[in-house]
Amino acid sequence: MKIVMIGTVASSFLGFRADLIKALLAKNYTVYAFTSEYTEEELSEIERLGAIPITYELNRGGINPFTDIKSTYGLSKKIKNISPDLVFSYFSKPVIFGTLAARLAKVPKVVGMLEGLGYTFTEQPSGISKKTQLVKAAQILLYKLALPQLDKIIFLNPDDPKDLLDKHDIRVKEVEVLGGIGLNLNDYSYTSTYPSQPTFIFVARLLAEKGIHDYIAAAKIVKDKYADAKFIVLGSIDKEALGALTEAELKQFTEANIVEYPGHVNDVPKWIANSSVFVLPSYYREGVPRSTQEAMAIGRAVITTDVPGCRETVIDGVNGFLVEKWKPQALAEKMIYFIEHPEQITIMGYESYKIAQDKFDADKVNKRLINMLGL
Repeated sequence: MKIVMIGTVASSFLGFRADLIKALLAKNYTVYAFTSEYTEEELSEIERLGAIPITYELNRGGINPFTDIKSTYGLSKKIKNISPDLVFSYFSKPVIFGTLAARLAKVPKVVGMLEGLGYTFTEQPSGISKKTQLVKAAQILLYKLALPQLDKIIFLNPDDPKDLLDKHDIRVKEVEVLGGIGLNLNDYSYTSTYPSQPTFIFVARLLAEKGIHDYIAAAKIVKDKYADAKFIVLGSIDKEALGALTEAELKQFTEANIVEYPGHVNDVPKWIANSSVFVLPSYYREGVPRSTQEAMAIGRAVITTDVPGCRETVIDGVNGFLVEKWKPQALAEKMIYFIEHPEQITIMGYESYKIAQDKFDADKVNKRLINMLGL
């Protein structure tokens, strides 16, 4: 049986799909990994996994109908040459254009997975810009065209189908909710030892939508009361994104001893293990944030926002706290709670670990996903 998986960046196959590919290969399926952004080394790594890498053209960013029509036609020819039994696409553009291409190629079964609704569906404190509204309208139009062509659409959280399908009256044949895409738990060792001073950690790109500004604002509030509290920031600066934390701002906050920023690190799990509590005040339309799953697997209590995706990781008051988005004061209060009740760091951290074992074990998740794919 031949399966075509359509993504965009090759690194996503290596970082997030490797265990799924291995599970499919173990069932003697032939897997073709379609990627539009890649290096030769990444293509070699996909081959070493046991999949067959296929490159195709897709303009991941802009919306140019002529370019997209041409890309869809080219993609359909590549799919037709393989003549697969199933096409499984993930991420917004591959789900749209991969689905249309698969139908053109007359593939018997086509399944798509949307891992969050992304930037265009993210509410902003100052409202959504006219440009973003236009992009969102175009995206919804394309979803209305493509999603009814799917045999099944899979979401990671239960809010996304409501906000996309129900709100915009998009008819689909079948909907499933997977939960997080999961982790290889062997890569994240549980640890119940904590630093002597309360240490909070933020791991994400330094974007407004990921909550970096709220994290820093909350850190200031906490440090006014507990000066020895530590606040670590891990993540890359995005010079293009609107509202992203700038290098100058980051320098200002590190020099003022509000946050510590070690720069690029390769051992993120080690940094999480050397912290007390994981904090992600995101308001981005996540699927289910992977960094939070990693922190939970390591055994860290979590403070995150009560928004789609993020709320799938925390049972409020059990393994951490859910706070309202855009509320640094509420965030600070929960951080202070952990400082004043240090025993809860251990108790809630262990609860996080148990939830991760149950919900985010890649082995269990991939079995569910393969079942959803009808394999």
